[in-house]
Amino acid sequence: MKNYFTKIAFIIGLGTFISSCDAVKKVPENRHLLEKNTILVDEVPVKEEGALAQLYQEPNKALLGFKLRLHLYNLAKENTDSLYQAWLERKPNRYSNLSALLSEKQVERLGQSFIVSGYSRFLKNVGEAPVIVQEEQTKKSSERLKNYYFNQGYFNTKVTYQIDTLEGKKATVTYKIEKKKAYVIDSVKTKIATPALDSLYNIAKEHSFIQKGKPYNKIDFDAERDRLTTYFRNRGAYHFQQNYINYKIDTVGTDHKANVEIIISNQQVREGDQVYTKPFNLYKISEINIFTNNQYDKEESQKIDSTSYQGFNIYSLGKLRYRPKALTDAVFLRKGGRFSDIRDMLTRRSLNNLNIFNYPTIQYVEDKSDPTGNSLIANITLSSVSKLHFESTIDLTHSNIQDFGIEGNVSYSIRNVFRGAEILQLGLRGNVGSSQDLANPDNVFFNISEYGADLKLIVPRILFPLKTERIISKTMIPATDASLGFFKQENIGLDKENFTGIINYKWNPARRVNMRLDLVNIQYVRNINAPNYFNVYRSSYNRLNNLAQEYGANPDYLNENGNLTTVDGTAAFIDDVLSGQTTIIPNSEDYKTVHSIEERRKRLTENNLILASNITYLRSTKTGIYDNNFYNFRVKVESAGGLLSLLSDLGGREKNENGKYDILEVDYSQYIKTEAEYIKHWDLGNNQVFATRVFGGIAIPYGNSDNIPFSRSYFAGGSNDNRGWQAYTLGPGRSGGINDFNEANMKLAASAEYRFKFLGKLGGALFVDAGNIWNVLDNIEDEDYIFKDFSSLKNIAVGSGIGFRYNLGFVVVRLDLGFKTYNPAREEDNRWFKGYRLKESVLNIGINYPF
Repeated sequence: MKNYFTKIAFIIGLGTFISSCDAVKKVPENRHLLEKNTILVDEVPVKEEGALAQLYQEPNKALLGFKLRLHLYNLAKENTDSLYQAWLERKPNRYSNLSALLSEKQVERLGQSFIVSGYSRFLKNVGEAPVIVQEEQTKKSSERLKNYYFNQGYFNTKVTYQIDTLEGKKATVTYKIEKKKAYVIDSVKTKIATPALDSLYNIAKEHSFIQKGKPYNKIDFDAERDRLTTYFRNRGAYHFQQNYINYKIDTVGTDHKANVEIIISNQQVREGDQVYTKPFNLYKISEINIFTNNQYDKEESQKIDSTSYQGFNIYSLGKLRYRPKALTDAVFLRKGGRFSDIRDMLTRRSLNNLNIFNYPTIQYVEDKSDPTGNSLIANITLSSVSKLHFESTIDLTHSNIQDFGIEGNVSYSIRNVFRGAEILQLGLRGNVGSSQDLANPDNVFFNISEYGADLKLIVPRILFPLKTERIISKTMIPATDASLGFFKQENIGLDKENFTGIINYKWNPARRVNMRLDLVNIQYVRNINAPNYFNVYRSSYNRLNNLAQEYGANPDYLNENGNLTTVDGTAAFIDDVLSGQTTIIPNSEDYKTVHSIEERRKRLTENNLILASNITYLRSTKTGIYDNNFYNFRVKVESAGGLLSLLSDLGGREKNENGKYDILEVDYSQYIKTEAEYIKHWDLGNNQVFATRVFGGIAIPYGNSDNIPFSRSYFAGGSNDNRGWQAYTLGPGRSGGINDFNEANMKLAASAEYRFKFLGKLGGALFVDAGNIWNVLDNIEDEDYIFKDFSSLKNIAVGSGIGFRYNLGFVVVRLDLGFKTYNPAREEDNRWFKGYRLKESVLNIGINYPF
């Protein structure tokens, strides 16, 4: 009953607040608040974003129909200084009494305090002033709309507007547009002053955006100007710029047809006070000079070292510390080749990617020794950064396992370590943390510790015994990374040691396309405290202990409290059940439960050896951090254990007692894994974005394995997944997440999120997440866990909720409140909206957007 009274009071209070908010409170007399804009094109309402963007005035922004920012602005007091002075003068002794208590200076400062006037300034900053209809702005909007449709070929467009006043000092504005008949391009002619450019144009004119029969559109003319500029500059026209391209359009007496003439002028040259024109030259590169200096070679800073290599001249202030090939491999300009913006861009990008130079620069000067005047000298200046680099970071962390943690990283880099622009990195990392979920007999606060070291070599080319340039050319900016790592985890849990070794290649086969090939990815995981399993996985222990109590386990297996001891007692009871020495009937549900617990214990405590190769393809159309209209597509395929299996067969090795091949007494993993992800963002305008994500992945064990290693399996839930569940608590299937860390070898997921901004840097989001994990084609047989066929899709979980984002500029802090909207762990007729209560919600804290 108390909860009902609380809800009723909240609703009444919210209604009182809204009703007390007067939207036109600060609208002057005889003026009107803009309530709505309507655009009618040939009597048909349109909501085209391009047309709406032409309007100078838009109504105040609303959140779910409520103009929150306007009402916050209206709550601010006006003239707070005058009000404060009037308050001081209201009583004769008020000012003198306050001055005696605080001093005169502090009394003046009190008027600027948050209590007196600061909160009003705050409300104005986060709020939004009322948008008052101004006829002058409306006229300007009409002109912009006319120009907008004019640029689309509607040269005779007529635009009128009408302001309709409403009750309560509000008004709407209607723009009426008569587009009339559009113009179509009837002919295209050219007038190109430079013969060399005229020849180039005729070679590729079929790619022109301006074609006979197309509707006139200014966008095509702008695109053609960009195309020609890029086309000419990539073929030697070093001095060519967009402003040399103009258009002459004749529409007189043509019956809505446009005759277009493309005019390309000669180059303008200024010498002193004189300006003259001349034809554009198509330049070749006659000489390439590379200048380097060594910041770490001060004692030889006055000496010049030089060499020539494959047509490049290399000069060094101080001894040349680089192999010539390491420098020239990053340069795509070629002696005797045409000047090209593309090659210039590739060179700058490649030199920057080396990460051993500060802001590489390329300058071009005309070669005076060429009597034809058609040659350029390219001067590339490279300023070396410090050979040694030290970096350290410290972070506070929180995760589903760790309540609080302190993480530190230290890295030491040696650049140009083998004179080939390589970078050698040594990294040390460590973490201490606290978790209430782990067994903690000594009651210490920091009961988790992790530490490790990594050694990594970055090489700016493909390191492979065979030549790969025909497949992966230098224009793809290839690189090789080779790394070794060791990581140890001590958390009063299983305690793991993790050894890794990776050799991978990265390259960009096309614009905004990235490829990564892990030729070798080896991982060895050793559990050094396996007997502690049931102290860590308490859910499994509790289920086993309840069965022991129910079926009367041997008293020797119990502690003084009558519960199974976590090491010997659990092991003995499981052995009794599986060997038929208890009253638990084989193949019964309780027997299956014990069998499942034991299978999971073996799986999570066994050591893993994974030798895998994988390839990842990523395509992204995102052009920058402010691009909100793009998509990302990623697909990855991984194979593990195939090479080891082949070597075992060829070597005639015998299988162990488990019927598996092993190396160093560890059964190596063998599986095929593939996954795909698609992310799409739509920019809705007005700081609104609709974002979606779809993911699917499956890992199939075969040969030497009947399950997937924990480190390669999938989990569901958490701040970047299904936010109605915490990480590792969803699934598999309809099982209800009964284990401590639920994982499986198949995953399907999808999310949709509507993002908007409403209070300065504070934004919001409404989201829906769907997905689950399942076991398939492995050693799990429980139907609650497995994916049988398409009917299993009814066990996809759905979470939904609301989120808040605060933009700090360099990072976005995210808080999401998720609810279990459709819970497959419940009975089929009782799954929808049964977890839609605040006390059952899941609070997710994250950094940056989830996708």
